[in-house]
Amino acid sequence: MPKSKSPGQVRIIAGQWRGRKLPVPTVEGLRPTGDRVRETLFNWLQPYVAGSHCLDLFAGSGALGFEARSRYAASLTLVEPAPAAAAQLLASARLLGDDSVRLERTTAERFLQADQRRFDIVFVDPPFAQAIQWDMLSLLAPEHLNAQAWVYVEAPSRQERPDSWPPGYSLQREKRFGDVKGWLLRFESSPVGTA
Repeated sequence: MPKSKSPGQVRIIAGQWRGRKLPVPTVEGLRPTGDRVRETLFNWLQPYVAGSHCLDLFAGSGALGFEARSRYAASLTLVEPAPAAAAQLLASARLLGDDSVRLERTTAERFLQADQRRFDIVFVDPPFAQAIQWDMLSLLAPEHLNAQAWVYVEAPSRQERPDSWPPGYSLQREKRFGDVKGWLLRFESSPVGTA
């Protein structure tokens, strides 16, 4: 089986680290979200990123998470089980001089089972071969989402999306970028008596 070609590097589009380039390791299934997709996504999220608590659930290169931090997200948690990718995420955080990023070296499912924190913005962009994007929505809500949280889901254009969303979610934006499609969902409700 031939080795996949390394994507090389990703460029941070805007914010305090605008133009900085981060190396991308060669890891099976790792597919950084492209510049055009990220630019559209962060145009959608622009009023909400600064001061938010972000979770990059399938961090990979960290392109989505570090873009959020560059735009002044208050905190960033990266979840990544692959050793080479996790090591590069730590190196990228050091390169940017950001010692506040929290890296969880585990799978998304294990992280959501073990962690109790809630987030304002969550990126759900797993390796496309896993096809588990939609399963994550039910695992995230309501335990891991603040009221009015945003959840971005990325999947191959050919992959079917659910006919309906889990309780509390509503579709806000949807766009196709060639063979990739992105959905931005809002989580409207949170259980009574919780933060």
